[in-house]
Amino acid sequence: VSTAADYLRFCQMLLNGGELDGARLLAPKTVAHMASDHLPPDVRYGETTRPRFGALAPVPEMGYGFGLGFAVRTAQGRSPVPGSVGEFFWGGVTGTYFWIDPQEQMAVVLMLQAPDQRLHYRYLTRRLVYAALTGSRARRYR
Repeated sequence: VSTAADYLRFCQMLLNGGELDGARLLAPKTVAHMASDHLPPDVRYGETTRPRFGALAPVPEMGYGFGLGFAVRTAQGRSPVPGSVGEFFWGGVTGTYFWIDPQEQMAVVLMLQAPDQRLHYRYLTRRLVYAALTGSRARRYR
């Protein structure tokens, strides 16, 4: 059994390069390796997952690859979803979702159970968070 707070602590450990509360759990090189794209250019992983992930599908033209356990933003690409190169994320089928943005020193966890609306809430949360960081208005996702 775990909690949203536990999930966030795990994300914080990854954001800290493998360290949490002064305890080293993973080597910094391990975390960097986990959060690096490991897909060769000819692998089209995201093509089959696009219906479930929408703009966050890990495909190169959208600016995403895949690391060890999660998608990785490799370039700004064509994704309409705000974020930073180097961020990594993943989500569950019913809507749970996390993303870690090392450039912004930020980890976010969404714990929702809304399978039919999961993409809406993921995009909305991202737009609101990055708009708050930049002081701009959140643009609408279409």
